[in-house]
Amino acid sequence: MKAHLRVLIVEDSEDDTLLTLRELSRGGYTITHNRVDTPAQMQASLDRQLWDIVIADYNMPAFSAPEALKLLQKRHLDLPFIIVSGTIGEDVAVAAMKAGAHDYLIKGNLTRLVPAVERELREAEDRNKRHIAEQALRESEDRFRTLCFAAPLGIFQTDVQGFHVYNNPLWYGITGLDEKSSCGYGWVKAVHPEEREQVLEDWQHNVSERDMWSHEHRLLTTHGKVKWVHVLASPIYSLAGEFSGHVGTIEDITEKKQLEAQFLRAQRMESLGTLANGIAHDFNNILTPILGIAQLLPLKFPEMDQNGQQLLNILEDSARRGADLVKQILSFTRGGENVRTIIQIRHLLADVAKVAKHTFPKFIHTQLNAADDLKTVLADATQIHQVLMNLIVNARDAMPNGGFLSINAENIWIDQNYATCHADAQVGSYIVITISDTGIGIPEEMREAIFEPFFTTKEIGKGTGLGLSTMMSIVKSHHGFVTLSSVVGQGSSFSIYLPTKELVQDQAIAHVEIQDGNGELILVIDDEVTIDEIIKTTLDNHNYRVLTASDGVGAVTLYTEHKDDISVVLIDLMMPIMDGSTTIFALQRLNPQVKIIAMSGAIVNMASVQNQKLNIQGFLSKPFTAQVLLSTLREILD
Repeated sequence: MKAHLRVLIVEDSEDDTLLTLRELSRGGYTITHNRVDTPAQMQASLDRQLWDIVIADYNMPAFSAPEALKLLQKRHLDLPFIIVSGTIGEDVAVAAMKAGAHDYLIKGNLTRLVPAVERELREAEDRNKRHIAEQALRESEDRFRTLCFAAPLGIFQTDVQGFHVYNNPLWYGITGLDEKSSCGYGWVKAVHPEEREQVLEDWQHNVSERDMWSHEHRLLTTHGKVKWVHVLASPIYSLAGEFSGHVGTIEDITEKKQLEAQFLRAQRMESLGTLANGIAHDFNNILTPILGIAQLLPLKFPEMDQNGQQLLNILEDSARRGADLVKQILSFTRGGENVRTIIQIRHLLADVAKVAKHTFPKFIHTQLNAADDLKTVLADATQIHQVLMNLIVNARDAMPNGGFLSINAENIWIDQNYATCHADAQVGSYIVITISDTGIGIPEEMREAIFEPFFTTKEIGKGTGLGLSTMMSIVKSHHGFVTLSSVVGQGSSFSIYLPTKELVQDQAIAHVEIQDGNGELILVIDDEVTIDEIIKTTLDNHNYRVLTASDGVGAVTLYTEHKDDISVVLIDLMMPIMDGSTTIFALQRLNPQVKIIAMSGAIVNMASVQNQKLNIQGFLSKPFTAQVLLSTLREILD
């Protein structure tokens, strides 16, 4: 049983219309029809309902098949259009087919009508399916491009050879390329030169294998900025299962890489801090008896000649310097406690100049020129030393073929005009430290970027990109500022401006007369026997009585026996088996009023000890002098 057929007949003859309908009925169709013979009637019929097919006479008094065909085309109706005529010639028929008609028949041979209708209906259905598919494809492509345009990732598509055929706007934004320069393998130009060859080789291998590609590498922008990107590409296949290329994304992961590097650096610093703390404890335990003996020997040998006394002074001074160095290391590995004092920068400048002269290559010549009347500043000496070291190391790296490194310092007064031109400057007195090199110089487009965290032009493994950003942070925290001048091929100069601070009072350690004891009993607890002996000898020489213990268990036993007689307990915080904190708590349970002075070669100040809630009365940071030991003890006793 054939389907219901809606036929629009363009015909001026009622008889010919009946013949057409009869032929279609014989073919098994159930028919709904309408006959029209003017353009207006056809327009009205098309407005009234949908039609499956149009059968039109070629020539009519007021209408014609070509006109009817144009009317359909004008309304964008793709209906099967069959011409039926009694007089049409072959050339006219060919012209009608070229104009868009689907078939033509001679009225005297209507037996071809049903096959023609069936054929055209099938073809119309196929055209409609293709149209729907094409429309769906266009809509899908439009959606794809809309999503690509708004996507937070760079998106690209390649052909079977791996050539880029489409990139979304963000892809261009990340790579810094334009449409013309990115065609084919043009994208490779954005890859960092050090990785370009390997990235291209990996990509071409992936294309040949038709595999998924996940890759992290660096890009180098036209402004010299380095970016890290993650590229992910997946193979795509046609409906027939044929490989047609790759579609992928590119993501800027520079910030992620920076955070990872920062995290790893923090982990390294934490590990270094743990290691440094342990080494500091042992090192200070070594320095403590050295310093103590250097101060005890003149008492044992009062007739010592001047040369011997001078040697002991050198020994004592070296022990002090070693102790200061350990404290600097601890301060640095803990992130610094930002202890600022009035300091004379000239000493730091001399130290970094010495480092440069003795450790830099011989073809780098170092010159130091610091004003004799250089003023003092309120600063953290360790942090300023770090700033200077960063700058001289950068200067060294900028002169691979040798040159001159100049370190200059002078006093200046910044007036209102100068302060207006520099956002971080204030009117007042400053010292300016200028470190100059005769190296390769810094291109103008990179001068802002070099102060950004993790920006570096050095090879992988030769620079963290943190030196200048850390330097800038430290200087700003000291209410100073930095200026840079550079000429490519001639060298660079970094100037550090720090506000001056006058020394209100002499901070040199004053000589304080040491008061002897009155026979008080002191319990000294340290697992280092030499330290016990040095402290005991020192206290014996100044009219104190001393008990010593090398561990917490022995200390508690002694204190239990002599607690009514012991005036002060002097205890090391880091001991094996029963540590200092545990021992202190045990002693405080025996006597809540016990007076305790803690010692440590790892903890550098009283605030750190108080954080442990030990409720002690005093603290000595190893190594300490006899003067500090005795004055601290006298203060607690009094």
